[in-house]
Amino acid sequence: MLVGVVSDSHDDVASVRKVAEFLHRSGVEAVIHLGDIIAPFTLRELAKGVGVPIEGVFGNNDCELELLLETARDVNARVSSWPRIIQLGGRRLLLMHGKGSAEVTVEVAHALAESGRFDGVLYGHTHREELSYVRGVLVLNPGPISSALGGPRLALLDTETMAAKLVRL
Repeated sequence: MLVGVVSDSHDDVASVRKVAEFLHRSGVEAVIHLGDIIAPFTLRELAKGVGVPIEGVFGNNDCELELLLETARDVNARVSSWPRIIQLGGRRLLLMHGKGSAEVTVEVAHALAESGRFDGVLYGHTHREELSYVRGVLVLNPGPISSALGGPRLALLDTETMAAKLVRL
């Protein structure tokens, strides 16, 4: 299963549209958003552009949680607080955003991967890309969608092989 992985859109609708168009053309079957969607209209724009189910977690800057949940129900998305464990493409994935310093967020993601309980640990928050493997477990941060933060960036994940590719648009 080919999955698009995104994070930190921070209401940059132009970049969200660009990313959604790329993911749609790439033929992804699902999208994961790792937090800091910010406003419900951003989630709606992403969903409209990709046309596939979205799984996600809230970020530290997501404030309109009830409205995000309401919008998620309307657009074939499931978003909740983190950490969140999902099954996708036959794989057990831990989704998280992060909080505080980038260093602590990375350390937590790597510790979760070290546990060996997941096929992948996917996180956002740091606005820095990461594609690594810890004891055979994928650790992935796609970087930010927001162009103000260095984006648009995203990742493509093949759940069959657990190989990922970082993409900069």
